[in-house]
Amino acid sequence: MLVARVACPEAAGPLEDYAARFDELFSRLAQRRGFREYLTGLLAPRDRNKTLTGLAGAEPVEGAQHAAVQRLQYFLSESRWDSERVNSRRLELLLSDPATAPHADGVLVIDDSGDRKDGRATAHVGRQWLGRYGKTDSGIVTVTTLWADERVYYPLHTEPYTPASHFPKGRNDSDFRTKLRIAADLVAKAQEAGVVCRAVVADCFYGDHDDLRAELRQGGWGFVMALKPSRGTWQYQAEAYTPKDAAAAVGWNGLDDPGGWSQVQRVFRDGHTETWWAADASLGWWGPDGHTRLVIATTDPETLPDKATWYLATNLPRPGGPHDAPGNPHEAADLAEVVRLYGIRHWIEQSYKQVKDELGWADFQVRSATAIHRHQTLVNCAFSFCWNTWFDQPSTGDSLNAPSPGPSADDPGERGHPTSPADTTFLLAQGPTRRPVLADPMATAAALVESMVRQAPAR
Repeated sequence: MLVARVACPEAAGPLEDYAARFDELFSRLAQRRGFREYLTGLLAPRDRNKTLTGLAGAEPVEGAQHAAVQRLQYFLSESRWDSERVNSRRLELLLSDPATAPHADGVLVIDDSGDRKDGRATAHVGRQWLGRYGKTDSGIVTVTTLWADERVYYPLHTEPYTPASHFPKGRNDSDFRTKLRIAADLVAKAQEAGVVCRAVVADCFYGDHDDLRAELRQGGWGFVMALKPSRGTWQYQAEAYTPKDAAAAVGWNGLDDPGGWSQVQRVFRDGHTETWWAADASLGWWGPDGHTRLVIATTDPETLPDKATWYLATNLPRPGGPHDAPGNPHEAADLAEVVRLYGIRHWIEQSYKQVKDELGWADFQVRSATAIHRHQTLVNCAFSFCWNTWFDQPSTGDSLNAPSPGPSADDPGERGHPTSPADTTFLLAQGPTRRPVLADPMATAAALVESMVRQAPAR
């Protein structure tokens, strides 16, 4: 005999429509309610850390035993639900929506983020390099794949790296995996999910490793990956020939005689333009007509400034070169296209961490690997919901750029700040509630996306 499901208390506004699409993945009412409450807490304006007490709207210390906090603790740590299935449903929604569906001109970004965390009993935590802080410290590092173009980006899969100290045999343990191995596995997951792109892009931590690039090539992926300027070919010490040496060998005699350099015009979202220079160079067996090209992009070919010069390895063939042939699975890419593809990664580098912080990515206070991964999955759901809300707004302009959320008669503006004198009499509550509730977070979702759109990369 089938028993009808008990109706779940609805979330605020469009969050209910989004959350309802996940209901079949949760077998119990408490799980469906926990999913809505957790997302609401993540999306609420950030006035303190989004720990479990913060997500439930309880006091930081005394409120830890509050029923709402305990309910969320159980939902995150003990309740039986599959975070992988939740993430798969999140990706299904993104891939099926024309506004966010991946296409062949975008990129798949490999990224990792490090956050400070203490506690030897906490999964994945150890002394390791935290790129955000530029030093080795106690923390947790998570490898992430994201899909992006110049308009939208979102995480695909995430997996925390577990330091060798957590394993009985250290790095020789059969269960130990490097960040490179995790990255390759996540790219394979993206392929299984049906994600398409022009190229996989990554910074020099991943780009400097031949094995990872070889695995991407075997998987049929194009790639544009950064290299360290000092990465040498197989020579010793002073004889080593580096990407920076290769860039200098291209030749530059000034604007009237740029040698092998070509201008690349970058037009940014705010309308300003920058003139960059790009060139194909040679490094060992890499070259313009090789299976791997070395592309240099810089604002100044004469001085090659460290912070404005990219050294890029790509397997996208040169237009008109010997590998620009019908049998090559990758369409040829000129210098401007290679620069465009890698430039998308900088959008994520600039804004992704800030938005994750706003959503409480590193605020969790749980110890088990299961609870940590569930928290990250729920943050990614909140992140994706923000885009869902943005594109669902009524638009009278360009469909590629959803309108900025502005104040309305029903919008009291920023918390505690009315949008006009007339709003000072706006009735916030119709009466007392039976229990504490969180504020409607919908305006926050649109504001987060608006901040990302303003930082979008060059067109």
